[in-house]
Parts: sequence; C-alpha cells; structure tokens
Amino acid sequence: MSKILIRGGHVLSVDPQIGDLPKGDVLIEDDKIVAVEPEISADAEVIEADGFIVIPGFVDTHRHTWETAIRNVAPNATLDDYFVEILDTFAPVYTAEDVYASNLAGALECVNAGITTLVDWSHINNTPEHPDAAIRGLKESGIRAQYAYGSANTSLADYWFDSKIVIPGDDVRRIRDTYFSSDDGLLTMALATRGPGFCTESVVRAEWELARELNIPITVHVAMGRLAGRFSMIKQLSDYGLLGPDTTYIHCSYLSEEEWRLLADSGGTVSLAPQVELQMGHGWVPVNKALEYGLRPSFSIDVVTTVPGDMFTQIRAAFASERARVNEVFWERNEPAEGHLTARQMLEMATINGAHVAQLESRTGSLTPGKQADVVLIRATDINVAPIHDAAAAVTLCADVSNVDTVLIGGKVHKRDGRLTGDVDRARRLVNEAKDRLLAQVAAKKEG
Repeated sequence: MSKILIRGGHVLSVDPQIGDLPKGDVLIEDDKIVAVEPEISADAEVIEADGFIVIPGFVDTHRHTWETAIRNVAPNATLDDYFVEILDTFAPVYTAEDVYASNLAGALECVNAGITTLVDWSHINNTPEHPDAAIRGLKESGIRAQYAYGSANTSLADYWFDSKIVIPGDDVRRIRDTYFSSDDGLLTMALATRGPGFCTESVVRAEWELARELNIPITVHVAMGRLAGRFSMIKQLSDYGLLGPDTTYIHCSYLSEEEWRLLADSGGTVSLAPQVELQMGHGWVPVNKALEYGLRPSFSIDVVTTVPGDMFTQIRAAFASERARVNEVFWERNEPAEGHLTARQMLEMATINGAHVAQLESRTGSLTPGKQADVVLIRATDINVAPIHDAAAAVTLCADVSNVDTVLIGGKVHKRDGRLTGDVDRARRLVNEAKDRLLAQVAAKKEG
C-alpha cells in the first residue's frame, strides 16, 4: 500500500462537513483520500504544502478535445462560423491518428491546468478507428475522463441539418464492451447526442434509447445561439417523453421559463461554457437562472479553437458577466444590486458541481475521505497570488495555470514542482504533426 501525506497546506476541501483548514493535512492511501485533518501523523511519502492552497481537482464537463490540433485556428469565430470553419472544413479530414494526438495533448493540457476530470465530447467518429484512438489518448494521459461517444462529422449538411443519420449503435456497443465493461474505472462512458432541431425525431429517439439500453449518461447541446435558441429543444424532448436525470444539457442560453422548469423537474444537469458563450454568440451565461431553479451549474471549456483551455478563464468569465448582468437589472430599478455570485460559489461550480454533472460526485469533486485522491496544489506564494486574505478568492480570481504546482489523479502524481510527469515532448510533437497534416488536407481540399 502506497501512502502520500500532503502536509501543512491551506485546505479548501469543498466538503461542507470538513470545511476549510487554514493549515491542514490530507492523507492518501493508494488511490483514495483516507483523512483530511488539521494534523496527521503517518508513515508516508510527504508532499510539503506550506505556502500552497490545496483543492480538489477541477472538473471540465464538456470539451471537444479532438480539436486540440487546431487550437486558435478560429479566434474570431461566431457559433455560425464554427459550424463552417471547423465542422465542415477540418472535421471531415481528421484521421484517427489526429484524434489520438489531439486527445493526448488536450488531456495533458487539462492536467497541467489542474483539471483532473474531463467530459470528452467526441463528435469526430468518422470511422470505427476514431473512438479507439480518442480513448487511447485519454488513457495514456492518465486523466479521469468520461468519454462521450458522438456522431461522425464528414458533412455538415448530413449531420447537423435535420439529420437522418443515427449514431451507429453497433459501434457504440463495441466501445462499451471493449473499454467500459465496468463503470468503476478511471475512464467511463457517455453518449454525445445532437438532439432535436439538429436531427429528426426518429434519430433523437433512437439515440436516447441506445444510451438507456447501455445505461450510460447522455450529453447534448441546447438553446445556444441564433438557430438552436429557437428549437425549443427541452420542450421537444419533453414532448417525446425523453427527459431524465441521466442527461446533461450544455449552454442553455435561450431556454424559456417552461423549459427551465421541465429540465429541473426531470433531474437533468447543466454544463456552461462561459467564455465561448459570451464570445461566440451563444448568449448570456445562465448561472443565476440555473441556481434559481435549484440546479447545480458546472463549467466547461468547449473548444480551444477559439478560447483558452483552462478553468480559471471560465470561472472569471462567468463571475464577471453574471455580476454585470445583475448590476444592469438593478441599475434600471435604481436599487442597490443584490443576489451576486460569490468567489466561493465559483470554486464549487468548478469542482463538486462538475463531479455531480459528470455523475462522478461519489468519487471526486471534493477532498472527502473515501473519494478518489484527485488533488491540486496551487502555489500561494507567487507574486500574482500572495498575500492570501480569502483562499477561495485567491484560487478563483487571482491564480492561473502558472500557479498549478502539483496535480494528483487517483493518488498518482501527474504534475510536480510545476512540471508534468508525462512525456510532454512526444505529445507536442504528435499534435504538431497532426496540425501539419490537417492544414495540408484542408489546403488540398480547397484546391481540388
């Protein structure tokens, strides 16, 4: 049995029973947290945490990790642009090896930024080899991930305009049987569906039924931007009798009050991608609206083609935009603003809420004895973080990726002293080679 003692850090457990320990210890045995206390004596490998803030790892509840090889290729894109520039231009020429390289490099990027759990929304399954490659990349990175099997993307018209093409059930079953026969591993499985408005009713029903046959969660984009905002997707799913607690709804920027109530009553969960939603025209980030309906919103990165890949960016985008929106409401009333989000809430949304949305709350999301040891140490002595008055605010409003010193996933150290332990040079080389292949393929396609 291996033991690690994280000693003397400022512990933000995100567990209401344990609370914060201004000076505390975290004891890990094998892959689990066994104790979080002010002081622990144990015969263990010691990670000195004096001068560090100790938090549970961040949880990214929706990222198209396969797009890592085309990072920042569309910095000025709107959502409409994205469909054309990414899904109709790059996606059709992606090989399985491009997906592997992207998932490996993208997952390592997550770990480097303190994201220990990732929902990989993988709508790039152009051949049966593509999902195998995506899963291989995730596995080699060492991240905790929910692999969400999505559609192919070889034609925008075929897959996103009233599509009649169902995600291939036989291949989804193959992936389930091959890699996810148990739901207890570091990697778990979901189904990434396109939903009503993008697909015909028969396709929607077939995909929801497939996920429920295999007992895997469902994740779907809803109510974002100019088009999907008018689809009334939640209402359509309700009319089909398909709403349920196994489904995560991403973005939710233009849900009606009726749809918010339907979503909440069904037990569904919410993933928000603040920077993308603000920047690409999805709509305002509906954090307070989700809270109003008793939901526990989580955060996600979405696409690194257009936004940064770290959780700190998402936290600040949501925090600033929602406070600005609330301020405007109270300005119009000529009253002092109230009901503002707090820095503490943002930390919860980026950790325990994310675990809840990924259906992994029993395993991760807080520093709780019995849970997996997914732990991040933030250097609190760095000049952009010190001095500390409010540790939660220091994490959510001051720190950035450069301050992420140590990352453990399932008790295994994946970043130490500010450096990833994995083969970063290889991952960088592979993803650069993928970038070059993809650019050449797109250029040849245009010339042809």
